[in-house]
Amino acid sequence: MPKRQTGWTEAKISRYIKEGRGQGELAFYNPWLTIQDVPSSGRVHHFIGWKTSREHHLLSDLEFNYHCICDWAENVVDIREQFPLDREITLQIADELGINHPTDRKTNTPIVMTTDCFLTIREGNLIVYKARTLKFEKDLNDHRNIEKFEIERYYWAQQGIDWAIVTEKELPTIFVNNLKFLRDAYFINDDENLELLMGEWHTFTGSILANLQAFDIKFNLEIGTGISLFKHALAKKLLKVNMHEKITLNEDVSNVIVATLTDSKKRWA
Repeated sequence: MPKRQTGWTEAKISRYIKEGRGQGELAFYNPWLTIQDVPSSGRVHHFIGWKTSREHHLLSDLEFNYHCICDWAENVVDIREQFPLDREITLQIADELGINHPTDRKTNTPIVMTTDCFLTIREGNLIVYKARTLKFEKDLNDHRNIEKFEIERYYWAQQGIDWAIVTEKELPTIFVNNLKFLRDAYFINDDENLELLMGEWHTFTGSILANLQAFDIKFNLEIGTGISLFKHALAKKLLKVNMHEKITLNEDVSNVIVATLTDSKKRWA
């Protein structure tokens, strides 16, 4: 898909606002920037989110990895990427700090700054918000990045919202890789065979793979169906494993925990 023109003008910013960019929640949120809007030297990602059931637009592997963790976290309610900051406020903060506000070099238009990830989180009976900027550790000492971080930090402090920078060093590699291994299986729609698998699980002994292959044969299913359903059950937390150890199908089934009846009812409600 071709990239859009990336230059900023007041007319373009007004158009984005009218389009509802940066507005809405959950499935109705519209990110300020999409992968078509921004030139990227790295890999970009667009996919359907587990929490929101909408297409997310992430501009780096780091953003994607962090999103996977947020999608998994039970206390995270909503994930809004490329979240816009009020430009009048950031311009005022930049002026107060004596920092040059990010500006389009060609048009001299002050751009709308964004925070990579804006989270809605449930803490007990409360709903709180947290803003997170995703940066690779090597970019933290860049002087211009530090200036923009300061604007963000002041902005979110004024809003009374917790803000922090997250680097790749804070994301556990094995855990993230496991989440990516399960990612596509989350939306499998095969409740009938999933119920069969869950009903059979207590009869399994030995390696996971051998039992899933036998499951396919027993119920005359397409080869690989059992594996896909197993991954789906893990993504939905119907089955549980140690997510900080690499998921392997050669593992013994005794190391897989079946969710409680209460947890399972949540899935079928």
